[in-house]
Amino acid sequence: MQPTILLVDDNEEILEFLERILRNNYTILKAQDGKEALKILETEAVQLIISDVMMPIMDGFEFCKKVKSNFENSHIPVILLTAKDTLQSKVEGLQLGADAYIEKPFSKEHLQAQIASLLSNRYIIREYFANSPLVNIKCIAHSKMDELFLENLNDTINKNLDDTELDVEKLAQILNMSRITLYRKIKAISVLTPVELINITRLKKAAELLAQGEYRIFEVSYMVGFSSQSNFARNFQKQFNITPSEYILSKRQAI
Repeated sequence: MQPTILLVDDNEEILEFLERILRNNYTILKAQDGKEALKILETEAVQLIISDVMMPIMDGFEFCKKVKSNFENSHIPVILLTAKDTLQSKVEGLQLGADAYIEKPFSKEHLQAQIASLLSNRYIIREYFANSPLVNIKCIAHSKMDELFLENLNDTINKNLDDTELDVEKLAQILNMSRITLYRKIKAISVLTPVELINITRLKKAAELLAQGEYRIFEVSYMVGFSSQSNFARNFQKQFNITPSEYILSKRQAI
């Protein structure tokens, strides 16, 4: 599926121009001010926002601030477009959490490259987290709010590793969140379902325990909630492209 981009600008011509240059690669949503854009975010899953700064009702700075301070939207990258070329305006935008700041007039190539960079870098980081045994989940956070959420989520999963039936329903109850909100947030930040994230967290904890060298493989498999050593070994190799035995050996050789 194509990533969805939300365009926010009170100038209809600019909205049409942006849609024209981006629609071949992205699904486009449009709003003419920050207030209208926030309404769209309540119902639509958006992967990136491009917003003008100078707008009526709610300008780009206020809109960016609200996006980045909202739990359900804080992970969305925001590109601010503005005719202001002062250092102060750039600093203000970045301090409010904007991921990029582009001055008008801009080239379509520059904008397209900035969009591709933001989206691809996030994809690379997510892949790095998922495929690297000892990389902490915090690396995929895009804001302080996301970092705190991921830390709490990771701690909660680790405290319940012995529950072989741990799922999004149980996680949501423990975290005092709705199942839908939790599912959407995990999916938006990590591109993983809660079940996939739980499984990866189990395997990462297993990698940590195996690296310590204090437990045998079958002991670790049960400690992290797998019903059998063979099932654990298959999952470990599929996720990290290395068997538990090979992983232990690599850690011993690195000492």
